Amino acid sequence: MSDILSEFNTSINGLSDEEVLKRHEKYGLNELDEKKPTPLIVLFLSQFVDILIGLLLIAAVAAFAVGDVIDAGVILLAVLLNTVMGFIQEYRSQRAVESLKNLIVKRAIVRRNNVALEVDSKTLTPGDIVVLEEGNKVPADLILIETKNLSCDESSLTGESEAVKKAVNDKAYMDSNILSGHALGVVSEIGMKTEIGKIASIVQEDEDPTPLEIRVGKLGKILSAIAIVVCVAIFIIELLQGTSLVETFMTAVSLAVAAIPEGLPAVLTLTLALGMSEMAKSNAIVKKLLSVETLGSCTIICSDKTGTLTENKMSVVDSFFLNEDKTLLISKLCNNAVISNGKIIGDQTDRAILKYSKDYETSLERVDEIALDSYRKMMTTIHRLDGGNNIVLTKGAPEIILDKCNHIDKAGSIKIITPEIKENILQKINEMSEAALRVIGFAYKINETENPEENLIFTGLLGLMDPPKRNAKKSINDCIKAGIEVKMITGDHQKTACAIAKNLGILTTGKVITGDELEEMTDEEYLSVAKDIQVYARVKPAQKMRIVETLKQLGNIVAMTGDGVNDAPALKKASIGVSMGDGTDVAKEASDMILQDNDFTTIVKAIKEGRKIYDNIKRFVKFQVSTNVGAILTIIGTSLMGLPLPFNPAQLLWLNIVMDGPPAQTLGIEGAEKDTMERPPEKGDIITKNTLLQIFGAGLVMAIGTVAVFWWQLASKVSTQKAMTVAFTLFVVYQLFNALNCKANSEKSSKYLYIGIILSFILQLLIIYLPQLQIIFRTTSIGFTEWIVILIVASTILISQKIMDKVIK
Repeated sequence: MSDILSEFNTSINGLSDEEVLKRHEKYGLNELDEKKPTPLIVLFLSQFVDILIGLLLIAAVAAFAVGDVIDAGVILLAVLLNTVMGFIQEYRSQRAVESLKNLIVKRAIVRRNNVALEVDSKTLTPGDIVVLEEGNKVPADLILIETKNLSCDESSLTGESEAVKKAVNDKAYMDSNILSGHALGVVSEIGMKTEIGKIASIVQEDEDPTPLEIRVGKLGKILSAIAIVVCVAIFIIELLQGTSLVETFMTAVSLAVAAIPEGLPAVLTLTLALGMSEMAKSNAIVKKLLSVETLGSCTIICSDKTGTLTENKMSVVDSFFLNEDKTLLISKLCNNAVISNGKIIGDQTDRAILKYSKDYETSLERVDEIALDSYRKMMTTIHRLDGGNNIVLTKGAPEIILDKCNHIDKAGSIKIITPEIKENILQKINEMSEAALRVIGFAYKINETENPEENLIFTGLLGLMDPPKRNAKKSINDCIKAGIEVKMITGDHQKTACAIAKNLGILTTGKVITGDELEEMTDEEYLSVAKDIQVYARVKPAQKMRIVETLKQLGNIVAMTGDGVNDAPALKKASIGVSMGDGTDVAKEASDMILQDNDFTTIVKAIKEGRKIYDNIKRFVKFQVSTNVGAILTIIGTSLMGLPLPFNPAQLLWLNIVMDGPPAQTLGIEGAEKDTMERPPEKGDIITKNTLLQIFGAGLVMAIGTVAVFWWQLASKVSTQKAMTVAFTLFVVYQLFNALNCKANSEKSSKYLYIGIILSFILQLLIIYLPQLQIIFRTTSIGFTEWIVILIVASTILISQKIMDKVIK
């Protein structure tokens, strides 16, 4: 004690008022600093700083410039929808620190000037002597200098529900609950230097962009570059051909509208929102839209063991009795769990043992107890026998119990422990441990002596297990087939972790390391072996962030599970943080997804949904960009041939927003591909080289067919308006057929795509034949012959896709 007191320049009587004020000036107050939140107006306006949003705004201005106010309004509505969604998500992400601030204890009892008094906890300073009693919360990080049967609930910090026994020189952490006993502690850290403070500083850091944000940003840059280059090129060509400046400007506007997929953000938002809804049905609550897809791209899942892969319900599943009657007696009486209203209340180990022995009839008076602690790893109770003697009952770590025994009780016969007997018992302990059991040893002796935990009589062993969840093994196998590595991270014993991991198929040929071994590794050493490590045992929650960052450094997209306050940094740093439904509020706020049922199987379902969503995103991007490329090539083709523009700006907006709308939206809700969970995670861009070839091929076919039919119509001496109507309608039908090219190869075909195609076709008929719409879109009626030509020419897109598929394969 004296060493600790001198280290903090204090005494058992506490600090003086003057010293407290001096230390306030030096160390500050015991409170969490909060990063100044971004003003709401700045947060909202920042949503417009995006490539795709910028392109949409340019398209809106271009549409407004040529008098298409309605079309400009539709584009601006799409922009507003996306910015509002982004604003809501970022605003919610600022709430994690608020949850942390709510953990700060408001009042504390301290010794100052040799007087115990209650003070505002923010006035605590290093060196203060804090009094802890049962029911208190720890107001700062403390080093304990006196303890009496002290046990703490650190679950809010660690996520582990087991009570933690504390002794002198142990640390007690801010926000821990005192379950039993009392203690004195010296304040060692306050505010941002406490464990919770360190977590707060990490939680406030800016988040890394999701894989989808990166991919969409890259796509936006590509599309904007194409739009600029093509617009400038055509503007120059038109001027060189002697076209008037007004017509040249109209052509450039048309190209700008054609090059930008105006409906893309709206379809993207709807697809992700529907994905969130589907995941919610499977007990996975996704907080951020873009995180929906991130799960589908993940390459590694770092999963906790207890409660996620296992039931988190300890039960006795094996036993080894030398004297069953005596072992049951010890199980029943050397136990602090109690039965209340038919329920067993207490820590998990005691609950499981009491449940196993509750039918054993006994009622001996307890006269004393030596509580379990982390050093002795034993619990002892002393009871009064009918004859006036005492009986000492002990349970604990089996090797330690065995070392304390000189005899065994073999069915009532007391025998000396020989080396052979001891070796047989140790072999049984080892067998049970390797079977993933938590082994508890039992012993007793009659009559209390000065050393009640020495010279005991060994009676037997019980093996407890937190069994794996029913579908956990299948879910892990599904992950492996899908190219996703599963790594177990647990605070449990190495043997237990290995046995469970082998049983579930996690531990195959990889390595197992402990938290202590990880602590000793340099970053370079850990980086070189991280890929091969499959199980982390005896890991401290604070080490999880290092694991996440290293795996990400190796190019992985990492999903991390957690439930405690000190899991929050790892959840924040992970590509997607997954918190448990019964976890702390801080963990939930720092995560991207919440598992309401705490089940690993739910993560796998969410991964499948995420992959389906990403496939659908690629599907409608391919469809929409094909349309844009086709429109650009068509306008370039007619411009180079000296023909009039085949589409006016209103028609181009119709193609990009409305005609793309129903087919693109329904492509966004297609069913999962047959091989969704039988292929590696996606790591490439939204538009790959093969997809780009398909897009260009489809666009070229649409352009050639449209330009040819447009030229044929003009050559047939029909009006320019009718020729434009035929070309416009042909291009629409091309799109509808091309939507069929982009549909999913799923086991269950979606009916919505066909409904979307039919709806789009009906809308096109209204534009062609309804007089009011003819005025807006400058169209005219077309006859049966033109329809035959349109359907035959448009069907070539289906044939060309089949050819492209064979060429690419």
